[in-house]
Amino acid sequence: MEQVLKELKDRIERTLGDLTHDLAKIRTGRASLSILDGIQVDYYGTPTPLAGVGTLNVPDGRLITIKPWDRSILPAIEKAIHEAGIGINPSNDGELVRLPIPQLTEERRREIAKQVRGKGEEHRVAVRNLRREANEKLKSMEKEKQISADDLKRGQERVQKETDAGVARIEQSVARKEKEVMEI
Repeated sequence: MEQVLKELKDRIERTLGDLTHDLAKIRTGRASLSILDGIQVDYYGTPTPLAGVGTLNVPDGRLITIKPWDRSILPAIEKAIHEAGIGINPSNDGELVRLPIPQLTEERRREIAKQVRGKGEEHRVAVRNLRREANEKLKSMEKEKQISADDLKRGQERVQKETDAGVARIEQSVARKEKEVMEI
């Protein structure tokens, strides 16, 4: 039974980590290098992370700069950013690629907040599915006489507590990100 609960905790933690990673990619109107995560540049035929081809910098709250180590790759960096679909138009001056972060409109903020809530709901559903799987494992253990009916009940209560704690942490993350998005 302890093994089932430990596995549940680990999987809930992974789900929360995934949510944090997903929320970091969502643009809030403030410059953050995390919106560039996952962008791959074709560097001499090899897909390379953006951080692997130059220096990424945030000189102020509305600008990200990329200074490539090899200037000949500037067009490839611009192309990769366009294809990533992050809603930012890069410009280069022969030395740097500049990514000006546009001010978000109220309508766009609401859209992004809806997107954040959607991500939160996906992860809440994932945690509930983990709860269901853990409860099924406990029931099969009881059926096979590995645990008693009382142990099953206690185990299910502990599974529910873990699930509630995981869902509460998801709610906190979503609320924090929504607040960040709605700030002007």
